[in-house]
Amino acid sequence: MARVIAVAQQKGGAGKTTLAAHLTVAWALAGRSVALVDIDPQGSLTRWMRERETSGAAALAFSTVSGWRTQTEVERLARGHDLVVIDSPPHAETEARVAVRAADLVLVPLQPSPLDHWATAPTFQLAQAERRPVLVALNRVPARGKVVDAVIETLAREAVPVAAARLGSRQAFAAAMLQGLTALETEPRGKAAMETLALAKEVTARLEG
Repeated sequence: MARVIAVAQQKGGAGKTTLAAHLTVAWALAGRSVALVDIDPQGSLTRWMRERETSGAAALAFSTVSGWRTQTEVERLARGHDLVVIDSPPHAETEARVAVRAADLVLVPLQPSPLDHWATAPTFQLAQAERRPVLVALNRVPARGKVVDAVIETLAREAVPVAAARLGSRQAFAAAMLQGLTALETEPRGKAAMETLALAKEVTARLEG
């Protein structure tokens, strides 16, 4: 049975879809069987998959679903894959709750700023209500700045786990997504790719630990 990762964040624009796509490709390149599920009504991941289909890149198992059908679809995909990654909507409504409930791990992308941290509280509360473990993935991290350390210290006081691997603020992520690809495919030796691989390895270790 697959491990299920829900990429969830109440705040819009946190980089959920980019993170979900990059981790899925990282695990696929590592030889794991991965399914990707889009339950966000905005459909950004679905649009990315359409671009991917025309790019000639390696195919990925993909499904788009919403509402009460989410749990059934995730269970179906879990029977035939090692990992299932859910890109959930940026609000704590029905779809987000179902995604969190179906997950073995709730992965929360977080830009290191006080405003983003405060906006993440409903996501943490939802995971706590559903008794699901959380892991914060710091995203769009600047090269320098004391704010990053301050946010990490605050999360530590709140007993919220934070991944050691961080994703920097890099154009390679967005540029690759525009092509239906990931930085792992466009710049496989670049920093964005290395950061993604490190995070994918850390998430896998946490799931299997």
